[in-house]
Amino acid sequence: MPMTRTILGIESSCDDTAAAVVRQNDEGTVILSSVVFGQTTLHAAFGGVVPEIAARAHAEKVDHCIEQALLQANIRLQDCDAIAVTAGPGLIGGVLSGVMCAKGLAAATGLPLIGVNHLAGHALTPRLTDDVAFPYLMLLVSGGHCQFLIAHSDDRFERIGGTIDDAPGEAFDKTARLLGLPQPGGPAVELAAASGDEKRFKLPRPLLDRTDCDMSFSGLKTALLRARDSVMGPNQTLKAGDQADLAAGFQAAMTDVLAAKTARALDIYLALAPAEPVLAVAGGVAANMPIRNALTNLCATAGVRFVAPPLALCTDNAAMIAFAGLHRLARGDYDDLGLSARPRWPLDTKAPGMLGSGKKGAKA
Repeated sequence: MPMTRTILGIESSCDDTAAAVVRQNDEGTVILSSVVFGQTTLHAAFGGVVPEIAARAHAEKVDHCIEQALLQANIRLQDCDAIAVTAGPGLIGGVLSGVMCAKGLAAATGLPLIGVNHLAGHALTPRLTDDVAFPYLMLLVSGGHCQFLIAHSDDRFERIGGTIDDAPGEAFDKTARLLGLPQPGGPAVELAAASGDEKRFKLPRPLLDRTDCDMSFSGLKTALLRARDSVMGPNQTLKAGDQADLAAGFQAAMTDVLAAKTARALDIYLALAPAEPVLAVAGGVAANMPIRNALTNLCATAGVRFVAPPLALCTDNAAMIAFAGLHRLARGDYDDLGLSARPRWPLDTKAPGMLGSGKKGAKA
């Protein structure tokens, strides 16, 4: 008789409140529902995510989000086999909102409670969408994180590099603010760059002189600021052409750094001689087409399969949290009601800590 497991996932690590229901049996895994409540309008006037506003919005929306996810999946809460929730890393107020809600549901229903590392959710998404085999190389590139991970199994990830300061998505957001572009910064910068000259401004490609896989983007942001100031008009305004050229130059520098460091990460990964080599990407920055095209071409040259899940599953969502929870559920690995919310939670506990802080809090 086939084994069927159904799990409710809850995600609230930054500025998206999400809930999803995922079911797994011997034939595969199906997302029965995935609901995301965004907060873009709440933070628009501040040029970034305000932790206190985000936490309050999570507390107000999380139960409604769960209710919609159950309705869309056409099941009752008691039909689930467990509740999985992001327990970190992230903005502590938001993480705490989700964890406390999950604890209340678990206490009321008696369902097992499973705390999930947000980064593990992203890192396992290629197995949910494309059923890739271990080991694979994962580039997590988002607003709060940027890491190269070799996924050896569902509970063993080896970090071989990452950003030591601003995450790429954070750098895109700051660039948009410097250039007077709207938020979120990634799509706005990409749109402006489409009509710009990427070679006009000589922006740096940080840390390419180092042979490791670590990256730095704060210096690139500072160089962009100086380039902007050099062409700023008398009324502290930018001409549309200058704005486009600066956006194009920044995007080209970011693309070059990510491509070069990915090539070095691939060398380390391919030394393991994987039977089916795969480079997977996740995170909102993976939607940037110049970056995606550069990584696709890199993989084609190296003979490596390139996997980019759909954008809805690249950005923060609860389906990935539920899927990660299913792995622990299968092992009978649960948490009790003492589960804590964690602002920091490295996937690879043996790797040295990364420096810097992203908009999701201190780097994991």
